[in-house]
Amino acid sequence: MTSTYHVPVMLNASLEALHIDGDGARTGQWMDATFGGGGHSHAILERLGPEARLFGFDQDPDAAKNALDDARFTLVAANFRFAPQFLRAHGALPLTGILADLGVSSHQFDTPERGFSLRHDGPLDMRMNVQSGQPAHAWLATVEVRELTQVLRKYGELTRPDRLAHRIVAAREERPILTTHDLIRVLSPTAPRGKENKHYAKIFQAIRIHLNDELGALEDLLTHAISMLAPGGRLVVMSYHSLEDRLVKHFMRSGNFEDDVQKDMKGRVLAPFHPLVRKAIVAQDEEMDANPRARSARLRVAERTEWMP
Repeated sequence: MTSTYHVPVMLNASLEALHIDGDGARTGQWMDATFGGGGHSHAILERLGPEARLFGFDQDPDAAKNALDDARFTLVAANFRFAPQFLRAHGALPLTGILADLGVSSHQFDTPERGFSLRHDGPLDMRMNVQSGQPAHAWLATVEVRELTQVLRKYGELTRPDRLAHRIVAAREERPILTTHDLIRVLSPTAPRGKENKHYAKIFQAIRIHLNDELGALEDLLTHAISMLAPGGRLVVMSYHSLEDRLVKHFMRSGNFEDDVQKDMKGRVLAPFHPLVRKAIVAQDEEMDANPRARSARLRVAERTEWMP
């Protein structure tokens, strides 16, 4: 495991949420949906017994260098939305617990050529898997104003996204937008004074979410979790912006993304999950000071019920 690849956020809270924070050697079959640098997986394995199994998923080819040398561990080079097929092939269903630490890893932010960071100038890529899909600069070179406006509004929750879209399209006619700082230069006149980075971050977030279909993949994972988890199994999700957190909160509470809570004749909630925390868990001040990424983290946990939709 490469310690500098990614610092796991709320590690102890995640283990507690999975109900493996004790000293006992747990059994069962587990899934780390976002393997990354392997920090969460390493800690999980330390608490599992010899017969347990852990499956780590990561679509980023860079994550392979962090694969754990443990017979109980299997790294799957794929997006977590495809987990049911892989786990079924390995005879790994049902699961005892699922952990998903969403968003961009520290490694991805800190690698200029990945194009995620505001600080580093590099190719405007933004793909989680650089071996597939369309890089951001290629998409921005052809996208129409209407589609770009919709993406900025839906995934960036920006004020007047139409103005931003028109500006980007007009700028590309004069000069290709190929790097992260090319895009920032185009956007700089639109940034509120003193809030420039927050403004740019929202735009980068919107483009990144769209290119990687991040919310669609999250919806797939949550939906698949119903059939993948055994009753009593834990679903633990850590998100970093309100769009993700809202989906997770609604699904854990109602079993759907519209948050339409169904009840039986006695008023009992009919849902595949029972939330174990009312409010999202947040990092302690000490961790926020040591790891700025933890500031926006929101952790939610739910237990699989017996109910099936």
